[in-house]
Amino acid sequence: MPRFPFQVSSDVPVFLAPMAGVSESPFRRLCRRFGADVVVTEFLSAEGIRRENQATIGKLAFGADERPIGVQIFGGEPGPMGEAALLVTDLFQPDYIDINFGCPVKKVVRRNGGSGCLRDLDLVQAVIRAVIAGTHLPVTVKIRSGWSEDLRDPVGIALRCQDAGARMLALHARTRTQMYSGSANWDEIARVVQALEIPVLGNGDIKNSADALRMWQHTGCAGVMIGRGAFGQPWIFREARALIDGTPVPAAPDVPGRFAAALEHARMVQEYEEDPEGAAIEFRKHLGWYVRGLPNSAALRRKLHAVESFDEVEGIFTDYLAGGWMHEDERTTDSVEPAA
Repeated sequence: MPRFPFQVSSDVPVFLAPMAGVSESPFRRLCRRFGADVVVTEFLSAEGIRRENQATIGKLAFGADERPIGVQIFGGEPGPMGEAALLVTDLFQPDYIDINFGCPVKKVVRRNGGSGCLRDLDLVQAVIRAVIAGTHLPVTVKIRSGWSEDLRDPVGIALRCQDAGARMLALHARTRTQMYSGSANWDEIARVVQALEIPVLGNGDIKNSADALRMWQHTGCAGVMIGRGAFGQPWIFREARALIDGTPVPAAPDVPGRFAAALEHARMVQEYEEDPEGAAIEFRKHLGWYVRGLPNSAALRRKLHAVESFDEVEGIFTDYLAGGWMHEDERTTDSVEPAA
């Protein structure tokens, strides 16, 4: 098995994926508490970093309890990417720096950032080399299988990344044009694992802990990266860790336990953010994820999606538990499994 370029505590580590607007410090810390072996920041603009944009710089901060942690940066110009890597290294000293070659969002790719770089593999290699030149830290990459079906070549892309000096590679086995539709092709992850000498992480379509085990068994990946499967269920990491290790799987939290995790998350966000009302409104999405699949969850979500302060959340949860919402005759549920 290839060696990781930074210290990990498990033979097959489980990573929290970088996700814009989600992989912020409070959620990273919570996922670490629930068993994530490694976390990564949300992806951050190299231009914002090198210009020392305060909002961007603020998102680079992390606590000791988040290590090991990677900082993920994106951009389509080698020079600014190298400068951003230098600044991140000097100011924050994460365990590694990850380059985003996977984001499919239009406003990112139109400037050749994220998966936009995959249209030009010479540019991909130039970016990797520039980042390596700007830091002494390990440099890793996260890619998709290609820009489009016509340019779908995960092994070829991965080999170019390895040749440029990447020390670890995560593959979300969809093309950019697929966005999040269809299915991730886990066979492609397996082929990349076979072709590369560096550790390969599998990513895509992990909706629950059983999926994490299946991906590892199917692909032989060195580690598993969980993205949207962690929404509203950060305990997916400890469950996946147990399944991969072959140890007893901890029981998922009951409803009060799920609410307790949501409230802990809310308190961490409240301490982290400077704008309490704005933070509470932004946190509504997390509240919706935490209650997905519960009896009468649609009505509960409507209440939670109207909160304007964190103080309201505990009262809504208390009323739900005390008000007979969970009576069998009143049960209306929706899917408990978020999209991957």
